[in-house]
Amino acid sequence: MTQNVLFVCLGNICRSPAAEGVFRLLCPQVGTDSAGTAGYHVGAPPYGAMQAAAGARGIDLSDLRARQFTPQDFARFDLIIAMDGDNLADIEALRPEGAATPVRLFTDYAPDHGADHVPDPYYTRDFDGCLDLIEAAAAGLARTLR
Repeated sequence: MTQNVLFVCLGNICRSPAAEGVFRLLCPQVGTDSAGTAGYHVGAPPYGAMQAAAGARGIDLSDLRARQFTPQDFARFDLIIAMDGDNLADIEALRPEGAATPVRLFTDYAPDHGADHVPDPYYTRDFDGCLDLIEAAAAGLARTLR
């Protein structure tokens, strides 16, 4: 059974911390963390606009801080969730030989939405649309872990 899930996006200030925040509310028994494939924001809290949008839905992200994905994450987590195909490719490029931890796209858990990635609201400015998709994918992921 999956005990620890890592959510990964580019900078770890919008999508992946929001996914972690949503998922930890749905499945508090599962360990969660988030990371970015780039180190742009290491140590920074989630982006203010994402915190505000999540907070309006009762999701508190204030305790989270950005960190960069590392090859050691393959050993620390049972499942790694990427927000888009570029992040998935960057994660796989760091896979240590013999590491069997599955890496999946988050949108695979929300097939009814027809999206192949979670759009980055840092650029699109659609924080609520991003959260809608994240909530749907988190619910789908939670169903698979029960």
